[in-house]
Amino acid sequence: MSHLILFNKPFRVLSQFTDRDSRLEPRKTLAHFLEAPGFRTAGRLDYDSEGLLILTEDGKLQQSITHPRHRQWKTYWVQVEGQIDTVACKALTEGVMLRDGMTRRCKAKALSTPKVWPRNPPIRSRKTVDDSWIELSICEGRNRQVRRMTAAVGFPTLRLIRVAVGPWRLDNLLPGKHRFEAAL
Repeated sequence: MSHLILFNKPFRVLSQFTDRDSRLEPRKTLAHFLEAPGFRTAGRLDYDSEGLLILTEDGKLQQSITHPRHRQWKTYWVQVEGQIDTVACKALTEGVMLRDGMTRRCKAKALSTPKVWPRNPPIRSRKTVDDSWIELSICEGRNRQVRRMTAAVGFPTLRLIRVAVGPWRLDNLLPGKHRFEAAL
């Protein structure tokens, strides 16, 4: 039986165990939070995104989680600039045109402000511009896709938290913490 590690990736942490970039200031990696010899990430989560990252030691399982033909739904809570409306949510669900083509249909709905941990550093707040949250589920994984989608409908992303991949959920796992689960 294959095992998974469900990890809540904090903001500004790389989705890998080493930082191969030769920046002056090193960035935090998964190795700062866990030791998992033989485990590899199943998918990626941008440096400036937070939430569920799945690690596995099984290459076939990794492929079934990440390859677009398997259509694993990935669900995000997205804080956007402005008050999201039904017109924008409908446009997202039907697919939006990005520079690299039309996105697949997805699921999008307005979300009451979810109970989430504070981000460090916090989101910038502007007195003249409101923000709101949406729940967005996609079954493809283009580079920075969710951010590009919300911007395309006029609501730039301020904060992005992945809460689920397929049947696996973040639940009450705090940033920087992990838990082991058996693969389904």
